[in-house]
Amino acid sequence: MNRHDIIKASAYFVENSKDNYITKHAAISDKVAGMKIFEEPIFAFGSADDEYFSLLKKPSVIGKHFLLPKEWLPQSETVISFFLPFSEAVRKGNAEDRVWPSEEWLHGRIEGQIMVNSLCLYLKSLLTSAGYDCIIPSLDERFWSITKPESTSSHPGVSFSSNWSERHAAFVCGLGTFGLSKGLISKKGMSGRIGSIITELFLPPDNREYTGIYEYCSMCGTCVKNCPVNAISIEKGKNHNQCSDFLNKISARYKPRYGCGKCQVAVPCESEIPY
Repeated sequence: MNRHDIIKASAYFVENSKDNYITKHAAISDKVAGMKIFEEPIFAFGSADDEYFSLLKKPSVIGKHFLLPKEWLPQSETVISFFLPFSEAVRKGNAEDRVWPSEEWLHGRIEGQIMVNSLCLYLKSLLTSAGYDCIIPSLDERFWSITKPESTSSHPGVSFSSNWSERHAAFVCGLGTFGLSKGLISKKGMSGRIGSIITELFLPPDNREYTGIYEYCSMCGTCVKNCPVNAISIEKGKNHNQCSDFLNKISARYKPRYGCGKCQVAVPCESEIPY
């Protein structure tokens, strides 16, 4: 099995998976029934031994709670990171209202994550069938994620963090760099979802085509203007508390769905690297 096999099989799976389309039963309204969530995924392959992963343990980056690929899977050789770009319907739908998320985006955030998990599990089945062990960190029982710290938290002093970061893993693998809003800007832009899997199969790692953390971000400030609650600024970047508080309001309003994404649409980095 090689990278071409993985990319080709994944493209076919995404295009034909029922999880990539909103059923009439699940649709918030008839308007979004049958809507396609994602376009074809793009991939990056990183070495499990890449020194950049170790740098993520620094307190100024993620912290010591971040687990290295070999802490997830001791015999790991490769980290496979992928980006699923949202369809035009999802992106355009969310650009219509400047404050509240569209039906398309709400489905993209929740049903979209189901599709991300489905692709991860599909990749796992491909690899294990070929005889290679693998781990999906985000679906592993050891995975944890925290937003605002609570008094009962088993990870005191940690906030807005997790022991595996899809965005940081994607950066290390060569999939893209960060933007001012802290999302990842890939060759297919920022508007989409990220997933990853760690495997003992050796695949030649990609070369990172960048050196800077924010190299693909033009710092144009459009996401600053788009944010409904002014949670992003050129000077300080993203205020996680303000963003989280607004997401809680959205969750209460649209339960069981949530999502905002105004910093990912109607921006130069929506579907490409801005030049």
